[in-house]
Amino acid sequence: MKKQPKGNGNDALRDRLFTIIFEADTPKGRLFDVALLISIILSVLVVMLESIKSFSTLYHRVFAILEWVFTGIFTLEYLLRLYAVRRRVKYVFSFFGVVDLVSILPTYLSLILGGAQSLMVIRVLRLLRVFRIFKLTSLLHQGNIIMAALKASREKISIFLYAVLLLTAVFGSVMYFVEGGVNEKFDSIPRSIYWCIVTITTVGYGDISPVTPLGQFLASMLMVIGYAIIAVPTGIITSELMKKTPEKITTQVCPHCLSEGHDTDAAYCKYCGQNLENEG
Repeated sequence: MKKQPKGNGNDALRDRLFTIIFEADTPKGRLFDVALLISIILSVLVVMLESIKSFSTLYHRVFAILEWVFTGIFTLEYLLRLYAVRRRVKYVFSFFGVVDLVSILPTYLSLILGGAQSLMVIRVLRLLRVFRIFKLTSLLHQGNIIMAALKASREKISIFLYAVLLLTAVFGSVMYFVEGGVNEKFDSIPRSIYWCIVTITTVGYGDISPVTPLGQFLASMLMVIGYAIIAVPTGIITSELMKKTPEKITTQVCPHCLSEGHDTDAAYCKYCGQNLENEG
């Protein structure tokens, strides 16, 4: 018995577009993604050159035309992604979905708000796809490990930051009491807290500094504490990184939930459980 084709012509077209646009495993898919990356780089370069006054004066019209050309290309690409993907809402609110949309909005907003086109530099975030396009799965996986470590340590980091904020509030109040009467720069508790944050992070702008012996002594203590504080979050995140074990993953995109990071031998998505084959 002859096997019937799955889906109608529209479904087949949509699946072919999905393979080309969302996958980098085929020659057409890689060609599409490489062409897209070149377009992104050129569009960001145009935005940067336009910010230079001398270039903007000489080539303003050229830059304006190029901006609309690139915006037209990215708008068409975004619409094709919406057509090809099965779960449109999932794509629209995903990280890359939001970046794809935001990267085309500034040009249209510039019709209403002058200067909004400079926000197009956010297109550079789309270059993150380079890890998937050129199959840099090892680097992609290392990035996933770092993100997992940050998520695992978020409670400890939150408690640590809360303690630091309390410390700066206490020291800021004390410094206002010590320096407020003789140093005009410590004119309020919030400004003193600002000085504490700058000092404890070892930034040291130098715009505010204590002048009394007691204030300088407290500042010295805060500087020493600052060095110890910087090491704490590093240790927390490092300990979480040591717990993560490397896994072999691919850059294959699930056609149902658009998740990546599947095992090399996976037949089903580990996030939604659907078949990884892009069936109509």
